[in-house]
Amino acid sequence: MDGGAAGACRTAGSTRLDRALWRALGDLGFFALRVPETDGGVGLGLPEAVLLFEEAGRALLPGPLIATHLAAGDVPGAATGETVVAAVDGGLVEWLGEADVVRGDTTGAVPLRSLDPLTPLHRVPAGRAAPDPVAVLLTAAEQLGTAGRVCELAAQHARTREQFGRPVGAFQAVAHLCAGILVRVETARAAVYAAAVTAAPADIAAARILADEAAVRGARDCLQVHGGMGFTWESEVHLHLKRAWVRTQRAGGVTESEEFLAAALTAEAA
Repeated sequence: MDGGAAGACRTAGSTRLDRALWRALGDLGFFALRVPETDGGVGLGLPEAVLLFEEAGRALLPGPLIATHLAAGDVPGAATGETVVAAVDGGLVEWLGEADVVRGDTTGAVPLRSLDPLTPLHRVPAGRAAPDPVAVLLTAAEQLGTAGRVCELAAQHARTREQFGRPVGAFQAVAHLCAGILVRVETARAAVYAAAVTAAPADIAAARILADEAAVRGARDCLQVHGGMGFTWESEVHLHLKRAWVRTQRAGGVTESEEFLAAALTAEAA
């Protein structure tokens, strides 16, 4: 986990965006990754963006990453990290108070108490719009990063924590939890990577469903492996679970992906 993100979470739950970090991400090409080289970007594609956002999820990187990334070709300063861009996503906006530019109507925005200490939220009364498929896929990539990280944390704890003179991973119940986390991670990874290559809407919907399940169930099972230790501020496990829960509300939510995939499968069978 990124030390800066962890430290910010553990010190009074700050909701201030680190502008130096944002500019550093811009310098590294995080936001301009898919902007053509002729326009000053990196000139890579969706598969590379998925790998990048997977690592962002693994590190619990805070901020409106997807909104700024999607705005890099349109909003001045977004590609370089000089401008922080937020976006209305359904009835929610992440990081509204810290954004320089907000895409969408935020009239009547009301602050919410966010479950995730590093994702401030506002609710807006605006109607729901169809989610951007790229936003759906990048959300799935972040969820995959969380799922992979909690899998590592669960396995590490199961190997090192001892009870009754044996590592807790030697007990069947704990071993099965860790195995289940790993299976969900690898299944989601195959789906997310495939969707990054095909960019097909049905593939993206399937990837979102599997990635959300891998992140939320994986973080919950990892928390169970850790026991009470997983709830402490010295542990990042509960932070991954909270971030995963918040992400499930993004880009139409998993229910919309389920309905889209069901409609697509029904049409194929007809």
